[in-house]
Amino acid sequence: MSHLLVGTPAPQFKAKAVINGNIVEDFSLEDFMGKYVFFFFYPLDFTFVCPTELHSFQDYLPEFEKRNAQIIGCSVDSCYSHFAWTNTPKSQGGIQGVSYPLVSDLTKQISRSYHVLNEEEGIAYRGQFLIDKQGVIRHQLVNDLPLGRSIEEALRLLDALISYETHGEVCPANWKSGEKTFKANLEDLVSYFTVK
Repeated sequence: MSHLLVGTPAPQFKAKAVINGNIVEDFSLEDFMGKYVFFFFYPLDFTFVCPTELHSFQDYLPEFEKRNAQIIGCSVDSCYSHFAWTNTPKSQGGIQGVSYPLVSDLTKQISRSYHVLNEEEGIAYRGQFLIDKQGVIRHQLVNDLPLGRSIEEALRLLDALISYETHGEVCPANWKSGEKTFKANLEDLVSYFTVK
């Protein structure tokens, strides 16, 4: 169950998905090569913690798009369940207004390939994966079912990866975009603590 995927190519798949209210038959991660992808799993449609996360990702969608990043959600529900949920108002527990892709993992093969499937329950844990422009997983996190994730932290991690790839410098603990980074050497580390 607990397999580390960081540093490996993201498992590829073709599946049905709902995008901005439309059902797409052959959705694929390969279509997003050249972009950052934040791929996340959630347990089930029409539940309680999940809509808070999906709406929060939607709220931050412009920030991810500014960074050339695509948000993609996935659960073991059918595309028809996704479609119904995206057409249900927020006041009724729905996610109306969510426009990024929601992948249907009805066979549970995608959840298994990312090692987030709770086999006993038949649903995915709250897994999240930051995939770089070459399709390599650079970050993974898996929360238990009742623990909602922080979308602000997801965005911070994306900023850290972009900063590293742009400047070749590492990002220290609690780093935020615009703050000081440094080269991975003792001299810069000492300088970092001296300046602080």
